[in-house]
Amino acid sequence: MHLAYPAVLSSLLFCTGLYGVLARRNAILVLMSVELMLNAVNLNLVAFDVWLRDTLHAGQALTLFTIAIAAAEIGIGLAIVLAVHSSRGTADIDKLRDSAEPHDPDDDPHDPSEPPAAATTGTTGSTDEKAEATA
Repeated sequence: MHLAYPAVLSSLLFCTGLYGVLARRNAILVLMSVELMLNAVNLNLVAFDVWLRDTLHAGQALTLFTIAIAAAEIGIGLAIVLAVHSSRGTADIDKLRDSAEPHDPDDDPHDPSEPPAAATTGTTGSTDEKAEATA
């Protein structure tokens, strides 16, 4: 068998996984696309190992390590997605990114450059603020 067949299949799998990572909004589908990319790498490793007739079978050994890393990645990734879904109610990556970062730097409640609200009220406040404070 020629090396071109598994190489073309591997490149198609990798491009499909890359498209899934870049285009999908659901975190589960992104993790599945990463797995597809890792399987494309595994296919390349085994194909080149067979083509080079390596006596140590280094490509197959690296494939086993890649499978172990992929299993750990999917386990940790699913745990994170489930924890985020239970706390936020969604696994949509765009919504999670929007809720994590403030849109406007002026709207950031944790900005250390602004003084605390208690320090700004004092004797320099307007009469309306003083009236509201005494009411």
